[in-house]
Amino acid sequence: MGTVIMHSVVSVDGFIADKSGDVGPLHEWYFSGDTPIAEGDDQEFDHSGAGSALRVSPASAEYIRRIWASIGTIVMGRNLFDQVNGWEGHPPAGDHVVVVSHRPKPEGWHPEASYHFVDGVTEAIDKAQELAGERIVSVNAGEVGGQILAAGLVDELAMDVVPVVFGSGRRYFGGIDGQHLLEDPHVIIHGDRVLHLGYKVRR
Repeated sequence: MGTVIMHSVVSVDGFIADKSGDVGPLHEWYFSGDTPIAEGDDQEFDHSGAGSALRVSPASAEYIRRIWASIGTIVMGRNLFDQVNGWEGHPPAGDHVVVVSHRPKPEGWHPEASYHFVDGVTEAIDKAQELAGERIVSVNAGEVGGQILAAGLVDELAMDVVPVVFGSGRRYFGGIDGQHLLEDPHVIIHGDRVLHLGYKVRR
């Protein structure tokens, strides 16, 4: 089975959005560089046309391309799904999406898209790994991500740390309780206005 990585862009004080879900300046680095994530006619990172608009530093572009190319399935919560309308059936990376929700998929919503709605986090990871095979399962940080980490189902953390302080909002780890030890960072990449960090979860 593929590695389960919990990921998000995050402020230096640990928030992925404000209380209303607005990311504010957290994603500005995606558009402030000179290197497109989608190279030339490469459509791998351009499912919905967004990839051609994403321009980052060379270091960030190399890192993002490598990670996104290895993702098989994205796991997200219902709040994020509703907020972005499931990226209109075109996830930014991977071929499948698993949504943790007690509500079913909206009737008639993009029936062609490989989106699967499940009740709990264990079921979500089981389904995501089934769909991803040997590829990465990317878990969006936040409440659902924190629950998956607390359940011992996350292998690594990936944090794109942006130099901004939010003070309050939606936390990277959600409402997780207790301590969870990590290994020393195995990824440290300096981009422009972002620091990419990766940690393996200590077992």
